[in-house]
Order: sequence, then structure tokens, then C-alpha cells
Amino acid sequence: MRFIAGQHNGKVFLKQKLRTILKQAVDIVLAEAAHHSISVPNIQLEAPRNPDHGDFSTNIALILAKPLGVAPRELATAIVDKLQSSPLVERAETAGPGFINLHVATDAFMDVIGCILESNENYGCSNIGGGKRVQIEFVSANPTGPLHVGHGRGAAYGAVLANIFTAAGYTVSREYYVNDAGRQMDILATSVVLRYLQDCGHALKFPINAYQGDYIIKMAQNLREDVGERFDCSADLLMQTAVNITDPEAALDELIARSKAALGSARYAEIHRFARDEILAGINNDLLEFGVEFDNWFAESQLAESDSINGAVTALGNHYVYTKDGARWFKSTVFGDEKDRVVVRENGTATYFASDIAYHADKYRRGFDHLINIWGADHHGYVSRVKAAIEAMGLDPQRLEILLVQFAVLYRDGERMSMSTRSGEFVTLAELVAEVGRDAARFFYITRRSDQHLDFDLDLAKSESNDNPVYYVQYAHARICSVFTQLADKGYAPDTATGLACRERLEDAKEKQLAVALSKYPEVLETAVRNREPHLITIFLRELAADFHAYYNSCRIITNDVDQRNARLTLILAVKQVLHNGLGLLGVSAPEAM
Repeated sequence: MRFIAGQHNGKVFLKQKLRTILKQAVDIVLAEAAHHSISVPNIQLEAPRNPDHGDFSTNIALILAKPLGVAPRELATAIVDKLQSSPLVERAETAGPGFINLHVATDAFMDVIGCILESNENYGCSNIGGGKRVQIEFVSANPTGPLHVGHGRGAAYGAVLANIFTAAGYTVSREYYVNDAGRQMDILATSVVLRYLQDCGHALKFPINAYQGDYIIKMAQNLREDVGERFDCSADLLMQTAVNITDPEAALDELIARSKAALGSARYAEIHRFARDEILAGINNDLLEFGVEFDNWFAESQLAESDSINGAVTALGNHYVYTKDGARWFKSTVFGDEKDRVVVRENGTATYFASDIAYHADKYRRGFDHLINIWGADHHGYVSRVKAAIEAMGLDPQRLEILLVQFAVLYRDGERMSMSTRSGEFVTLAELVAEVGRDAARFFYITRRSDQHLDFDLDLAKSESNDNPVYYVQYAHARICSVFTQLADKGYAPDTATGLACRERLEDAKEKQLAVALSKYPEVLETAVRNREPHLITIFLRELAADFHAYYNSCRIITNDVDQRNARLTLILAVKQVLHNGLGLLGVSAPEAM
């Protein structure tokens, strides 16, 4: 689902209105005191922990008191005096050392209902991005096997981040970087070669440090079905690794070299491409099933073919590149890295780091205003060297933002499940989605900050209970839909015009609580964008659902009083719309029945 940012059909949200009238009150106080040179900062409004202290509180008097040379409480009292005539404010009070507490008029909160029903799917959207071009690169898992549940968290986080950036008025490009060159891809290709030869009837020992998963066997079988025995070669020659190689990784490198020699460069390259394309097709299919689409897939092999890697190393400049022990090194310590980094090995081949330098140079060349990389937390040590290379090339490192995502830990029956990609012992993203469903998987992945540890409880994700957060939120939406089904069964039709006109009939405290919650959604979305914290949306949706369930259980919505009934129906229609909007940003469905 893609989102279009809007201006809410000219509607100005409550908090913006309150900031405006506060600014006007402050300006009057400053003018009366002849303090024309004082600049008023952005006014912060927070909800007090104690509801008795009002709906919002601001510390603007505390901030301005020192430059004005007055007591904060005295200044707060003067500002409060200027607010009393505003129809938005039922009561304003000076509190503590100089805080201003605002009790907002109920009618002001109820105005949000009409705003929501007018804006529909655009409610909550904004134009804070101003159309700036942002590239978000995420997942980018090596195409050496299926995506596992750890990759799923990065996929969900990146997809939702892209959605909320789009809703905030940014022009977003979603990109997957395909690491299709280097040693891991050679291990993949050689693993397929060995399984292929086994399928051809050769008896050979499969290395324990090659890729072990059943998907390798399946790929080899598919290859043989497609091409017969065209890639058959001497297994004896292939397996004659030097007896003095005791290091398993060195022995695997020898096996890779022998695979290339036995097959010849053309046939080996064909298997390499076959393995890559098979894995990528599976990854793309799994992501589509998970509701994640990319605007661009950028292959590392493109960089080598276009000589971009050599160009990037050259762009670092002679001042930052030196030769030692036959290799070329980048002086990343000059930019704060813990040690210098090899960019070209002694055998003349470029390192992964050199490829990453070239890739980021290409990103800058494409003219994005801002770049966001979403990496696994195990890459935290890589951040400083990439930033150093960007600065060395004369590019602005501030345009690149790197966000880290902790892998999720899967639990079943209270027991932690093991994960090892090379050994093939892992739960794939596809298996997770098949077991708990896309909605639960997407929602659960976004329930915490991305850089925090996440335990994914399979049993909870499948449960139909209030303890399951996604079920709880979706049930609120379905419950509202059921109200309108009941309404039709009784022969009634909703009249939103009457409902909006009669919003003064929304007198119950829980109705105001719902309106207050609805009014917070735009700011929650804006904060989620600014702080890169989409989990704030899941928190908001759970709280809104709780408020609705409490209201539903205590207040009769379909009453015989026509005006009250329509007022309550318009209120829950607004709740339904906001639940729908928030779930849509998460990539989670809003069911009409459960």
C-alpha cells in the first residue's frame, strides 16, 4: 500500500491550533513589556501524567523567563491571562515553578471527528517532507539462502518506515542491494555444484561449512532436471583437496578453486548465475507475500562490470590510500575509525568494503536528498568506516543515516528456537508468515524500537485473545463494522451530518477520551517519522483500541435517541478510519469481521 501526503483539506489539527494561540498570547505579553527583540521558540505541548492537571502542558514560560529577566511563574500567569478568552481553552492554569496547564474545551476535541471524516485516508498525513527525495535501503540480505525470521524484522521496519515517510510528504525510493559477488556467493555456487554431482550419482563428502539447507539440494535437483548432466565433471578431481589443509575455511576455498577449474569459467559462471537467480526469485516472492515491494534492485556485480569499484578507490585520493604488504589501504583512522581498512587485497581483488564505497558513491550520484540504510545490529562496527569513505570522497556524510535493527528471537512453547544460516537450521520468513499470517508477523515486528531486542512469541501471535496486540486492534475495527451491520438490521441508516451537528450529545467521559486519542494521531505519525520510530504507531493503535473497547462495553451506541445515536456513530466512524489508516501504514489489514 502506498500513501499520498496531503494537507488534510485545509484542516489544522488541535495541537497546531493550541500552539498558535499560545504564540499569540506570548507575543502580546512580550509587546506589552516592550521585549520586541525576543524570539519565541517552538512551543512544546505535552500531556501531563495526571489528567487532573489538564489535557496539555507547556514550559514556554520557563524557557523565556531567563532572557526576559522575570520570574517564570509571573510570566506564566501573564500568558494564562491572555488565553482565557480563547474558545479552544476551557481553563488555563499556572502550575509549579512556571508550567502552563491547558484544559481544552470538549467542543475543540470533538472537531477532530469532522476533520477525520473529511480527510479519510489522508488523516494524519502531512507535508513535512516537502517532496524531498529519500532512498531507504533495507533487507539487502546476501542471496545465499531464503530469508529467515531475522531478516523479517528489517523488512517490516524498512517497509513501514518507507510508508510513514511517504505519508509525511517525502518522495521515497525503496532499494534492495544484492550482494551477488564475493566469497559467500562462491560458497553458494560450489554447494550447488556438489549437490548436483551427488544427484548425478557421484559419492562425495559434503563439507560441513558449505551451505547445508535442503534448498541447496532442491536447487541442484532443479538444475539437473533443466540441463541433464551438462555440468557433470570429475568428482575425484574436485575433492582432491590438499591433505595438509587443516583449516576448514581454507579447505573450502580450495574446493571453490577446484570447482572453477573442473567446470571451466563459463560453466561455473552459469551455475553461479543460476544459484543467484533462484535465490533472488525466492527472496522476492517471500517479500511480496510479506507485503514488501522494492522500487529498485541494485546488484553488486554491476559495480565490477562498470569499473565503479576502481573508480571509487581512486576517488578516495592518494592522500587517503597507501600500499602496505602488497595491499592498498584506506586511512579510515583519519576520520575516527578504529583502524585502517584494506580496499584492494594483495592479489589485486577488491574487498567487500571497496564495493560498498562504490555503491554509496553511486547512491550520492543519483541525487537523493537523504539516504537511509537499515542494517542488522551486527554491522554496527561498519558504520564509521563507510562514513569515513564518504567524507574522504568529498561527499556529505550527514546525508547518510544508518539505522540498526536487532534480530528477532523466535520462541515456541516458551523455548528459544535455534538459528544458523550456513548449517540450514533456521525458520524462514515464508514459514513464519504461513504459520502466524502476514498481519501478525508485520505487527509483532514493529512493536518495539528497532534497536531493541525482540522476542517473537509464536503462540501469542496465533492466539485470538486480548493479549495478542494485533488481534486486539483488528477486533476493535471489526467491532465497529459489526455496529453498522446491527444498525442496518434494525432498519436504521447513519446520518453523519446530523451526528456532527449534534456532537454536543457526546457527553460521556469515554467519548471525550476517544476524541482526545484521535486528535493525537497526526502528531504520533509525525514523531514516528522524525525519530524513525514506527513502533509508536503500534503503541497508539493499541491504546486507541483499548479506549474503544472500554467505550463499547460501557455505552450503548445504537440508542433510540436519534441525535445521540448519530453523534455516537460519527464518533466510532472516526475511530474506524484512524484504525484503518494506522494499520494500513503498518501493512496490516483492517478486517470487517473476525
